[in-house]
Amino acid sequence: MSFRIQNGQIIPSQPSVRKHESSGADFEKAFLEAISKGKADVKVSAHAGRRMEERQISLSGEDMEKINKAMDALEEKGAKESLLLYKDSAFIASISNRTIITAMKSGEVGTVTNIDSAVSIK
Repeated sequence: MSFRIQNGQIIPSQPSVRKHESSGADFEKAFLEAISKGKADVKVSAHAGRRMEERQISLSGEDMEKINKAMDALEEKGAKESLLLYKDSAFIASISNRTIITAMKSGEVGTVTNIDSAVSIK
């Protein structure tokens, strides 16, 4: 049983009763959709998109799959912000948001701060 405090007095809260008017088929459909979606794909922020365009960095579908797999591995290890080294490019990514924050050529990488991990993607 739960309680709430109102005007300095402890009052037992009434259990709320919810009525579900949707059928089991609706639940099953939603459940199957949620399972089939799996992990979200990697997003590229507007800032990273501009940097990629300026630096002539392009990623194919295969490249994005490799980056997505690397993010999966980083997420399993508890990473939050990571440096991703891929081919001749480097990306700073938010692993929890699955978003590439910025992009640069590998030669431009100097001091990188506010990351908790780094990975070289093969």
